[in-house]
Amino acid sequence: MSKIVSQLQSTLIQSDCHGLLSGCSVLLGVETEQTELLNRSCFGRPIITAEKDKQWFQLGMEEAFYLCYNLKCLKIVGEDECTKNKEELWNYMKSKIETFPTFFKAYSHLRTRNWVVRPGSQYGVDFVAYRHHPALVHSEYAVLVLSEEDDNANGRLRVWSDFHCTLRLCGSVAKTLLVLHIGKNGAGDVSPSCLERYSVEERTITRWRAEQSREGKTIVENGTT
Repeated sequence: MSKIVSQLQSTLIQSDCHGLLSGCSVLLGVETEQTELLNRSCFGRPIITAEKDKQWFQLGMEEAFYLCYNLKCLKIVGEDECTKNKEELWNYMKSKIETFPTFFKAYSHLRTRNWVVRPGSQYGVDFVAYRHHPALVHSEYAVLVLSEEDDNANGRLRVWSDFHCTLRLCGSVAKTLLVLHIGKNGAGDVSPSCLERYSVEERTITRWRAEQSREGKTIVENGTT
Protein backbone atom coordinates (compact mmCIF):
# COMPACT_ATOMS: atom_id res chain seq x y z
CA MET A 1 0.00 0.00 0.00
CA SER A 2 2.85 2.42 0.78
CA LYS A 3 4.22 2.04 -2.77
CA ILE A 4 0.83 2.89 -4.30
CA VAL A 5 0.45 5.93 -2.04
CA SER A 6 3.92 7.10 -3.08
CA GLN A 7 2.93 6.78 -6.74
CA LEU A 8 -0.25 8.76 -6.07
CA GLN A 9 1.75 11.42 -4.24
CA SER A 10 4.16 11.75 -7.15
CA THR A 11 1.52 12.06 -9.87
CA LEU A 12 -0.58 14.58 -7.89
CA ILE A 13 2.49 16.76 -7.36
CA GLN A 14 3.45 16.59 -11.04
CA SER A 15 -0.03 17.58 -12.19
CA ASP A 16 -0.36 20.33 -9.55
CA CYS A 17 -3.80 19.05 -8.49
CA HIS A 18 -6.30 21.33 -6.75
CA GLY A 19 -9.27 20.20 -4.72
CA LEU A 20 -12.41 22.28 -4.16
CA LEU A 21 -13.85 22.83 -0.69
CA SER A 22 -17.50 21.83 -0.58
CA GLY A 23 -19.07 21.87 2.88
CA CYS A 24 -17.57 19.01 4.89
CA SER A 25 -15.75 17.45 1.96
CA VAL A 26 -13.32 18.25 -0.85
CA LEU A 27 -14.04 17.59 -4.53
CA LEU A 28 -11.13 16.49 -6.69
CA GLY A 29 -11.16 16.12 -10.48
CA VAL A 30 -8.42 13.83 -11.87
CA GLU A 31 -7.24 12.09 -15.02
CA THR A 32 -7.33 8.35 -15.78
CA GLU A 33 -3.98 7.45 -14.17
CA GLN A 34 -4.80 9.31 -10.99
CA THR A 35 -8.27 7.74 -10.88
CA GLU A 36 -6.71 4.29 -10.75
CA LEU A 37 -4.23 5.30 -8.06
CA LEU A 38 -6.90 6.96 -5.91
CA ASN A 39 -9.00 3.81 -6.13
CA ARG A 40 -6.08 1.50 -5.38
CA SER A 41 -4.88 3.62 -2.45
CA CYS A 42 -8.44 4.06 -1.16
CA PHE A 43 -8.70 7.83 -0.96
CA GLY A 44 -12.17 9.31 -1.42
CA ARG A 45 -15.06 7.86 -3.36
CA PRO A 46 -15.84 8.30 -7.06
CA ILE A 47 -18.72 10.58 -8.08
CA ILE A 48 -20.68 9.89 -11.24
CA THR A 49 -20.89 12.96 -13.47
CA ALA A 50 -21.55 13.75 -17.13
CA GLU A 51 -17.91 14.67 -17.74
CA LYS A 52 -16.07 12.15 -19.89
CA ASP A 53 -12.54 13.53 -19.74
CA LYS A 54 -12.32 13.81 -15.95
CA GLN A 55 -13.28 11.65 -12.96
CA TRP A 56 -14.42 13.40 -9.79
CA PHE A 57 -13.77 12.14 -6.27
CA GLN A 58 -15.27 13.23 -2.97
CA LEU A 59 -12.65 13.30 -0.22
CA GLY A 60 -13.47 13.37 3.46
CA MET A 61 -11.85 16.10 5.53
CA GLU A 62 -9.27 13.80 7.08
CA GLU A 63 -8.36 12.37 3.68
CA ALA A 64 -8.02 15.79 2.06
CA PHE A 65 -5.93 17.23 4.88
CA TYR A 66 -3.71 14.15 4.88
CA LEU A 67 -2.97 14.61 1.18
CA CYS A 68 -2.40 18.33 1.69
CA TYR A 69 -0.52 18.42 5.02
CA ASN A 70 1.21 15.04 5.35
CA LEU A 71 1.89 14.11 1.73
CA LYS A 72 2.05 17.71 0.43
CA CYS A 73 0.62 16.63 -2.91
CA LEU A 74 -2.73 18.45 -3.00
CA LYS A 75 -3.69 22.12 -2.94
CA ILE A 76 -7.19 23.05 -1.84
CA VAL A 77 -9.22 26.00 -3.10
CA GLY A 78 -11.97 27.67 -1.11
CA GLU A 79 -15.28 29.11 -2.24
CA ASP A 80 -13.48 32.41 -2.93
CA GLU A 81 -11.38 30.53 -5.54
CA CYS A 82 -8.21 31.23 -3.56
CA THR A 83 -5.83 28.48 -2.49
CA LYS A 84 -5.99 27.89 1.25
CA ASN A 85 -2.75 27.70 3.21
CA LYS A 86 -2.47 24.98 5.84
CA GLU A 87 -3.56 27.21 8.73
CA GLU A 88 -6.61 28.50 6.85
CA LEU A 89 -7.58 24.97 5.87
CA TRP A 90 -7.07 23.75 9.43
CA ASN A 91 -9.33 26.48 10.83
CA TYR A 92 -11.98 25.85 8.17
CA MET A 93 -12.12 22.15 8.99
CA LYS A 94 -12.23 22.83 12.73
CA SER A 95 -15.17 25.16 12.14
CA LYS A 96 -17.05 22.36 10.36
CA ILE A 97 -16.17 19.52 12.73
CA GLU A 98 -15.36 20.34 16.36
CA THR A 99 -13.37 17.15 16.88
CA PHE A 100 -11.39 17.43 13.63
CA PRO A 101 -7.94 17.81 15.30
CA THR A 102 -8.24 14.57 17.28
CA PHE A 103 -9.95 12.69 14.44
CA PHE A 104 -7.25 13.74 12.00
CA LYS A 105 -4.50 12.68 14.40
CA ALA A 106 -6.14 9.25 14.68
CA TYR A 107 -6.59 9.00 10.90
CA SER A 108 -2.99 9.97 10.13
CA HIS A 109 -1.71 7.67 12.89
CA LEU A 110 -3.26 4.69 11.12
CA ARG A 111 -2.56 5.84 7.55
CA THR A 112 1.14 6.37 8.16
CA ARG A 113 1.28 2.77 9.39
CA ASN A 114 -0.13 1.59 6.05
CA TRP A 115 -3.64 0.83 7.27
CA VAL A 116 -6.45 1.64 4.86
CA VAL A 117 -8.83 3.90 6.78
CA ARG A 118 -12.45 4.37 5.77
CA PRO A 119 -15.51 5.97 7.42
CA GLY A 120 -17.13 3.74 10.03
CA SER A 121 -20.55 5.33 10.53
CA GLN A 122 -22.37 2.26 9.21
CA TYR A 123 -20.92 0.31 12.16
CA GLY A 124 -21.47 3.05 14.74
CA VAL A 125 -17.77 3.93 14.98
CA ASP A 126 -15.52 6.68 13.63
CA PHE A 127 -13.39 4.63 11.22
CA VAL A 128 -12.78 1.10 10.07
CA ALA A 129 -9.23 -0.08 9.34
CA TYR A 130 -8.24 -2.58 6.64
CA ARG A 131 -4.92 -4.40 6.39
CA HIS A 132 -5.22 -4.44 2.59
CA HIS A 133 -7.57 -3.03 -0.06
CA PRO A 134 -11.27 -3.37 0.95
CA ALA A 135 -11.91 -5.35 -2.24
CA LEU A 136 -9.54 -8.04 -0.96
CA VAL A 137 -10.25 -8.24 2.77
CA HIS A 138 -12.82 -7.29 5.38
CA SER A 139 -11.92 -4.51 7.78
CA GLU A 140 -10.06 -5.77 10.81
CA TYR A 141 -10.73 -2.99 13.30
CA ALA A 142 -13.66 -0.78 14.22
CA VAL A 143 -12.06 2.43 15.49
CA LEU A 144 -13.33 4.88 18.10
CA VAL A 145 -11.48 8.13 18.75
CA LEU A 146 -11.54 9.58 22.26
CA SER A 147 -9.82 12.54 23.92
CA GLU A 148 -10.02 13.68 27.51
CA GLU A 149 -9.03 17.21 26.50
CA ASP A 150 -12.18 17.43 24.37
CA ASP A 151 -14.24 16.31 27.38
CA ASN A 152 -15.11 13.23 25.31
CA ALA A 153 -17.11 15.42 22.94
CA ASN A 154 -18.59 12.41 21.18
CA GLY A 155 -19.99 11.20 24.52
CA ARG A 156 -19.26 7.50 24.07
CA LEU A 157 -17.90 4.73 26.27
CA ARG A 158 -18.75 6.64 29.43
CA VAL A 159 -20.70 3.81 31.04
CA TRP A 160 -20.51 0.02 30.88
CA SER A 161 -23.60 -0.25 28.69
CA ASP A 162 -21.77 1.74 25.98
CA PHE A 163 -18.95 -0.80 25.97
CA HIS A 164 -21.39 -3.69 25.94
CA CYS A 165 -23.41 -2.41 22.98
CA THR A 166 -20.33 -1.43 20.96
CA LEU A 167 -18.58 -4.75 21.58
CA ARG A 168 -21.67 -6.74 20.62
CA LEU A 169 -21.96 -4.77 17.39
CA CYS A 170 -18.27 -5.27 16.59
CA GLY A 171 -18.57 -8.97 17.32
CA SER A 172 -21.57 -9.34 15.04
CA VAL A 173 -19.57 -7.97 12.09
CA ALA A 174 -16.33 -9.80 12.98
CA LYS A 175 -14.30 -6.72 13.95
CA THR A 176 -12.08 -5.91 16.90
CA LEU A 177 -12.80 -2.66 18.70
CA LEU A 178 -9.77 -0.36 18.61
CA VAL A 179 -9.96 2.71 20.84
CA LEU A 180 -7.48 5.48 20.10
CA HIS A 181 -7.01 7.88 23.00
CA ILE A 182 -5.60 11.15 21.71
CA GLY A 183 -3.63 13.23 24.19
CA LYS A 184 -3.06 16.88 23.28
CA ASN A 185 -0.47 17.30 26.05
CA GLY A 186 -1.31 20.96 26.48
CA ALA A 187 -0.65 21.74 22.81
CA GLY A 188 -4.19 22.92 22.05
CA ASP A 189 -5.37 23.05 18.46
CA VAL A 190 -4.51 26.55 17.24
CA SER A 191 -2.53 25.33 14.22
CA PRO A 192 -1.66 22.01 12.56
CA SER A 193 1.85 22.21 14.05
CA CYS A 194 0.22 21.20 17.35
CA LEU A 195 -0.21 17.69 15.94
CA GLU A 196 3.47 16.97 16.52
CA ARG A 197 2.90 17.13 20.28
CA TYR A 198 -0.22 14.96 20.26
CA SER A 199 0.16 11.41 21.56
CA VAL A 200 -1.85 8.33 20.59
CA GLU A 201 -2.60 5.44 22.94
CA GLU A 202 -4.00 2.31 21.32
CA ARG A 203 -6.30 -0.08 23.15
CA THR A 204 -8.08 -3.11 21.72
CA ILE A 205 -11.16 -4.22 23.63
CA THR A 206 -12.80 -7.63 23.29
CA ARG A 207 -15.63 -9.43 25.03
CA TRP A 208 -14.76 -11.98 27.70
CA ARG A 209 -16.30 -15.33 26.75
CA ALA A 210 -16.78 -17.83 29.56
CA GLU A 211 -16.73 -20.84 27.22
CA GLN A 212 -13.29 -19.84 25.96
CA SER A 213 -11.84 -19.29 29.43
CA ARG A 214 -13.06 -22.25 31.46
CA GLU A 215 -10.61 -23.82 33.89
CA GLY A 216 -11.26 -27.32 32.55
CA LYS A 217 -10.38 -26.27 29.03
CA THR A 218 -7.17 -24.68 30.23
CA ILE A 219 -6.15 -27.89 32.03
CA VAL A 220 -6.78 -29.96 28.91
CA GLU A 221 -4.79 -27.58 26.75
CA ASN A 222 -1.91 -27.54 29.26
CA GLY A 223 -1.94 -31.31 29.39
CA THR A 224 -1.51 -31.62 25.64
CA THR A 225 1.43 -29.23 25.32
